[in-house]
Amino acid sequence: MKHGKRYNESLKKVDKNLTYSLGDAVEILKNTSAPKFDETIDVSINLGVDPRHADQLVRGTISMPNGTGKNVSILVLAKGEMVEAALKAGADFAGSDEYLEKIKSGWTDIDSIVATPEMMPELGKLGRVLGPRGLMPNPKTGTVTKDVEKAVKEIKAGKIEYKVEKNGIIHVGVGKMSFDNEKIIENVAVFINAVKKARPASVKGIYMKKVTISSVMGPGIKVDYDKLS
Repeated sequence: MKHGKRYNESLKKVDKNLTYSLGDAVEILKNTSAPKFDETIDVSINLGVDPRHADQLVRGTISMPNGTGKNVSILVLAKGEMVEAALKAGADFAGSDEYLEKIKSGWTDIDSIVATPEMMPELGKLGRVLGPRGLMPNPKTGTVTKDVEKAVKEIKAGKIEYKVEKNGIIHVGVGKMSFDNEKIIENVAVFINAVKKARPASVKGIYMKKVTISSVMGPGIKVDYDKLS
């Protein structure tokens, strides 16, 4: 892949043969050449799992202690009083049949969907549209619930969902380049430790193979994840 001048300049500051402490990695990350917008900071974790087996599917949710810096757009699918409760909690959109019809027409201009259990039979029919975009609500991640107010507030405050991809990699955004180093370090450490604790019992051998952090337009920096408390 051919990279631009900014990426290549940033790459000179990273030794691909080294694995850095999290603090040093964040310091290098913040000193790389930045574009004019506030880049998202990504964490990628290569796992020694086979996601084709249900007992090795690593997924979960975690609340970033310092938020993610992202303004998350949320749709709540509910009826009655829950619609008003969702909007008061900060949902960007809330309703029922009218939004199901919009989704059927191809509308997916949202970051997260929260649904009450009664809405799931109809919403489940839209799996082909929502599934590939990671938008299908799931009880395990707290996005299928009767307490829509709590779910909305948690997502707005920085709750993120992670799920291992078919190639064994988990990739999420954990903050912004404008965050203080300490806040970035704390968010990254909380996320890595959450994935550590989610290790399936059926996994043998090396579970975490590699952890890297990067800005969305910068090179990956390998992190020594064993030394995190």
